[in-house]
Amino acid sequence: MTQTNGQTDNSATGDSATGDSGTGGFVFGGINHIALVCQDMERTVDFYTNVLGMPLIKTLEIPGGGQHFFFDCGSGDSIAFFWFPDAPPAAPGIASAEDMPGRGRLLSAHGSMNHLAFDVPANKFDEYVDKLKEKGVDVSVVLNHDDSESTIAAELHPGVFVRSVYFKDPDGIVLEFAAWTKTFGPEDVLHPPARANGERAQPVGG
Repeated sequence: MTQTNGQTDNSATGDSATGDSGTGGFVFGGINHIALVCQDMERTVDFYTNVLGMPLIKTLEIPGGGQHFFFDCGSGDSIAFFWFPDAPPAAPGIASAEDMPGRGRLLSAHGSMNHLAFDVPANKFDEYVDKLKEKGVDVSVVLNHDDSESTIAAELHPGVFVRSVYFKDPDGIVLEFAAWTKTFGPEDVLHPPARANGERAQPVGG
């Protein structure tokens, strides 16, 4: 298997899904859905269907007076929202990202959903940024992510692996349009993971 534009290519094995039964024993076909919580379902439906163009594919009234709605975000994946009549208020910097990159810290608490990135075609990326602006969406500056010390490049170059633009939904959830621009190889997995105390574990492969 190889990594192509951030994706795992299983064509040699005949598997259409991502994963390898030789590791954890599971074969994954992507993200089935991610479930978030909104304050106003009508407002959420308007944003995700009319601004982002995602079809509303399933709606549920759930016990306790709440709702659970699903939107198609492409490739068989979905984004879902709960509406709870007694949900606590939003807590940026704790339950979600504090702000968009370039506007503040992307910090959030352990176990939180920091931000949600939608995969978009690299050759449509700039067009999509313009479309968001035309729809009145407040967007961040475009970030070209690379392996430099700052992890951000001012201009595109062969080392840029993904392009990103960030924006928020009506509940302040940080969303991202992300376009892979590089094929990953072994040289892209070099950093030992951090422990809770900040110490680094053994080097990858060590």
